[in-house]
Amino acid sequence: MARTTGSDGEKTEAAIRDAALDLISRLGFEAMSMRQLASQVGVQPAALYRYFPTKEELLFALMREHMENLIVSWGEARPVEGTIEEKPAGRLAAFVENHIRFHLARRNSTHVSNLELRSLSEKRLKRILDLRSQYEGELRSILTDGQRDRVFQIDDVSLTAMAIIQMITGVIVWFRPELRLSEDEVAANYHTMTMRLVGAVM
Repeated sequence: MARTTGSDGEKTEAAIRDAALDLISRLGFEAMSMRQLASQVGVQPAALYRYFPTKEELLFALMREHMENLIVSWGEARPVEGTIEEKPAGRLAAFVENHIRFHLARRNSTHVSNLELRSLSEKRLKRILDLRSQYEGELRSILTDGQRDRVFQIDDVSLTAMAIIQMITGVIVWFRPELRLSEDEVAANYHTMTMRLVGAVM
């Protein structure tokens, strides 16, 4: 069977990304060395630099991928325009559920994205913050529409959006599949709490 061109390189890059997320989430970006990373992947340290010229470039790539995938995930989960689910309450429910499921499936990536902003240079930090603003803008739009339609009782849309994001991202800190709540139950409970937070008129 003919080998797909570039397939080995793609597998190696994916292995580097996965190992880096594991190490950074456990040790922190500054404490992780490229030598440790190379050892975990099973390559020579010099090989890493063919994929990521600098350690910061690797971190930036991981954080950018996380945010871009999150935006794509929401685009796929967003209710279809013109349906009952597309109204503010339905969109908010879909946003909360998608956000929770996305982050529970990507614990290491979420930890890295939340804790290592300080390790980025100014230009790269701005790019990640722009992606965050784009994503969080979707939530602010939902809340604004609900406020306009008087189905949400909100005084400050931006503050409420920040509170919701912090609440639903924080699930990864404590959730464990073996504990009393399943992922479905967590999503359902957080939906109820979010609706109470926005004063939803049900």
